[in-house]
Order: sequence, then structure tokens, then C-alpha cells
Amino acid sequence: MSRLLTHILAPTMHHVLDRLDERLIVGRMEAWLPDGSLRILGGRAAGPECEVRLTDWRAMVRLAMSGSVGWFRAWQLGEWSSPDPVPLFALFMANARSLGDVARARGPLRWLARALHAWRDNHRNGARRNIAFHYDLGNDFYALWLDAEMNYSSALFVNAGSNSESLEDAQRRKNDMVLGQLDLQDGQSLLEIGCGWGAFASRALGAANIRYDGLTLSAHQKAYAEQRLTTEGKSANARISLTDYRDAAGQYDAIASIEMVEAVGQKYWPAYLETIHRLLKPGGRAVVQYICIDDAIFAQYAASADFIQTYIFPGGMLVSESRFRALAEDAGLQWNAPLQFGLDYAQTLLRWRERFDIAVEQGHLPPSFDASFVQLWRYYLMYCEGGFRGGGINVAQVTLVKPA
Repeated sequence: MSRLLTHILAPTMHHVLDRLDERLIVGRMEAWLPDGSLRILGGRAAGPECEVRLTDWRAMVRLAMSGSVGWFRAWQLGEWSSPDPVPLFALFMANARSLGDVARARGPLRWLARALHAWRDNHRNGARRNIAFHYDLGNDFYALWLDAEMNYSSALFVNAGSNSESLEDAQRRKNDMVLGQLDLQDGQSLLEIGCGWGAFASRALGAANIRYDGLTLSAHQKAYAEQRLTTEGKSANARISLTDYRDAAGQYDAIASIEMVEAVGQKYWPAYLETIHRLLKPGGRAVVQYICIDDAIFAQYAASADFIQTYIFPGGMLVSESRFRALAEDAGLQWNAPLQFGLDYAQTLLRWRERFDIAVEQGHLPPSFDASFVQLWRYYLMYCEGGFRGGGINVAQVTLVKPA
């Protein structure tokens, strides 16, 4: 049956490869096909170079019908492999504009994916459920592969292409960059929307004599951050609460939100930005670190649900910078000092994956995380790294100022 199916699918799948070949403007793919032959795709201009071995034409069917979700499923089933999938993901992202809908879900599968994503809406109850799905996998799990201070966001390296600097130093540099833009003085107040495990809180409380409030929807993160600040002797001026950003009250000199907005969803960007404006004192400053996707492909991206939204971050949505900036300005916030550092995120993800692999090899993952879970998370880390290396997604910091 498998041989018969391969014979039936082969002509159609060669047409799909023709379309891929035509639309690979940069980079090159060596594709080993199910019959053992080699086909070169692209190669017209410099870019990511990768090798893919197709063992079953059904991998291409899944890609054509379900996009990145189907491509992951095909990898799970062994229908394709690569000695290094990162350049493959980088190749797809580097050519995202020209590829168009070639590698995106279509028809009923697209509608189904979109319906599922809509069901995971980030209304107040939905946001708590979505956050718990990802972050309440357990503090011990994340501690195995994040840096020692538990930062789950892009670091900022002196040289993103070098391994000479520790992840810990690069994460401290990132947090110090945020603090430098906020310019906190003794006696001032700081709100962090999405406080994680307290890494930035600890750094901020050590830099100035301030009052700190942190918001999270993860009970696991709250417990960890509170214990951490208590152990460090920094809890007297700090409070961590399980509070939705929309329900936060008070007035603050400064606000930090480091890679939390991706969990907000496009529908709620206005509410998020209006909340920042409402909570800032006149003249106050907010630093938002966000992951953005190329504006030119945002509409296609937002029309379905990709691998990340389906398996990793339910309810998630990368930012369209132009749309987000327009909403920020509509909310009365000035857009200042934007800084992009996407290759630093690629390096951060590589470091996380190396640590994750060591934890797996040494048998340190909790027993409940089986081989399928390990496979999913390795793929997730490689998929994201390739996206940043391909340039279609980026990470940035911006300072939002409420006029005095």
C-alpha cells in the first residue's frame, strides 16, 4: 500500500516542489526524495542552506494542506528528517513573502485551525487557561534549561554570533537595558506586566530603592518569584499578584513588560496599551519587549493558527509592529528608542536547546514528560531559532512615554 501511495502521489508532489523551487528567492535546499533521487531547490541567491530527506510523500501533503502544523506532524511520524532542521526553518522564513500560501494551511483545515485558535481567546478566563497550559508545566522543568536567574525571553549578547559570553551575563545585559530606559530613581514605583519567575524584579529591586508590583496569571511563577525575593531579602517593597493586566489599578512611575504581549492576542492590543496609559503617571515610561513578525506576512499569519499557536502557546499572537505602534499612539503613548535584536534571540534559543538536550541526556526531566513531549519541545526550540535566523520574525524593545 505504501509503495502504491508513493507512486500515486509522486507526480502531484513534484508539482508542489516546482512551486517551492520557483518561490525560493534566497537560499538553497537539497531535497532527497522518497525514491532516493536528489533535487536541488532554490540556489539563486545567498541565504540559508539546508538538507531535507523525504521518506514519504505524505509529508508534502501535510505541508500543503496544514502548513507548519502538518509539517511538524510529518516530522513526528518520520516522514521527513534533516541533519539540522534550523536552516530549513530559516529558509522558509527568509522566503516567507515569496512563498505566500505554499506552506500555509488551506481549506477546511485552515478554518478548523482558526476556529480552534478563536476558541482559545484571551478573555479573562481564557487568558488564565492559556497561560497555565504553557507556564504551569512546572518550575523544575524550566529551571533545567533556562539561565540560572530564570529569564524566559531573549538575552542581549555583546556578539550574537559568538559563544564567548555566558547566557547569564547576556540576560543581565537585557534587563539592564530595560532599566536604563526606565531610569528609576529611589522612591519611585514600578509595575511589571508578566513578571515571570522574578528575574527582572530582582534586578530592579537591587538597582534602586523602589516599590515593585508584579503581575502574573501563573500560580507556579507567583510562588517561585515570591520565594526568590524573600530569600534575597527584597520582598519588603515587592508584591506579586495573580492579576489580569486589565484589572490592575494604581499609578506608577514606570512599567516593564518583557515578552508578555505575545500572550495578549491582536483583539486585545488596544486594551493592553490603554492599560499601560491608564496606569502610568504623567511623564511615566514603559518599556515593552515584544516579538514581531514581518508586516508583509502578518495578514496571512493571523488568518490561521501555526505550529506554535497549536502546540505551544494557545492564544498567542506575534506583533505586527506597524499596527501595534499605531494603536500605542492612538492610546496617547509616544513611541521612542526602538531597538531590534533578532539574532540575539536565535543565540538565546540555541543556548536553551543545548541545555535542554543535556537535561534530557542526563535523565533530569520529570517522568511525566515522555519522549513525545521531548520531541515537541526540541522541535519548538529549533523552529523558533530558525525563524529568527531567517529574519521574518524579530525581537525588539521600545520605550512608551505618557506625556506629562
